[in-house]
Formats: sequence, C-alpha cells, structure tokens
Amino acid sequence: MNESKLNEYLVISRGQWDADASPETIQAAIDQFYDWLDAHVAAGHMRRGSRLTREVALVTRKRTVTDGPFAEIKEMIGGFWFVLAPSLEAAAQLLSDSPTVQQGIFYEVRPLDPERASAHVVSSETPNQ
Repeated sequence: MNESKLNEYLVISRGQWDADASPETIQAAIDQFYDWLDAHVAAGHMRRGSRLTREVALVTRKRTVTDGPFAEIKEMIGGFWFVLAPSLEAAAQLLSDSPTVQQGIFYEVRPLDPERASAHVVSSETPNQ
C-alpha cells in the first residue's frame, strides 16, 4: 500500500458466532483473528481498538439512561479497531480475510472524517439529507 495516500476507517465488529459452531471452533477463530490482527498492525495496515462490554448508557437531552443493553443481540457491537487503506473498497477487501468472518461475525466499515463538524455541511447528523 502507498502509505502517503491511506485513509483511516473505523471497523465495528458485529454479529454472533454461528449457532452450530463449537466452543473449540470459536476459540480457534479468535486465536487466528488475533494473529491476523497482530500481523496487520505490525505491517501498518491496522491500528488497535478494543473489545466492548455489553453494558450501555445512553445520553440524550432529557436524561442519561443506564439500564441497557438496548440493542438486539444481533446488533450488538463487540469491538472496534481501525484500518488504513487507500479506499473503502480496499479496506473491505482487507477485512474479508478475517478468520472470524468465516464463523458468523461481520464488520461495518466507516471512513473517518478528519474535518471539524459544521452546520453548513451535510453529514450523517444532518436531518433529511
């Protein structure tokens, strides 16, 4: 990869292990995943993130709600990390080799926007856009 033209992408790990996967199969996929991640971090293709717990607090204009988790299990976020790639397509291709994808886990990949938010620019927070 050309290091001078890399963009940063947030990888959100979602989903559940295949229902028929044994604990041994799942553990093997987890171990292979960490080896895979370590190799990509060492090569400069990824940056570490973290696993997440199931505990959730939502903060809104009315109050803080802390009795989660709120999402359906299939929508839960298991963790996150970052990919450095020249395009969204290249980031997705790199992630398609993850050992956990073969066992039911899937990834949402989102480009990071380095710009400061503005009310004058359409963004993911802009209503009806």
